[in-house]
Amino acid sequence: MPSHIHAEAAHHSDHDDAGAPPPTYITAQELSKTQIPLAWRDYCAHLLPALNECRKREYYLPWKCEFERVAWMKCQYDDYQRRMRKLAKRTAKQASERDAARAADVKGELE
Repeated sequence: MPSHIHAEAAHHSDHDDAGAPPPTYITAQELSKTQIPLAWRDYCAHLLPALNECRKREYYLPWKCEFERVAWMKCQYDDYQRRMRKLAKRTAKQASERDAARAADVKGELE
């Protein structure tokens, strides 16, 4: 059970939704060195090198590397939740702006 994965996984839920992109924990050079495909290079890509290394070491046995796999899947889920909260905030803001514009139009027509 690698301790660095546990420590890095704890950081994921601490990121706020202030609009700034979430921090990355691995460089593009490290991703290239570990041969992570471009399609998998997302917010949780820093967990993939350890997971892939464990999978290769354990011959891809499905009951092995469970901790690394669950850490990566939880990171993916947390990232999805973060993006959905951001989308909900943006949608609510657009709806309130649209309602305010409609109210202003109606008020203008009544005067």
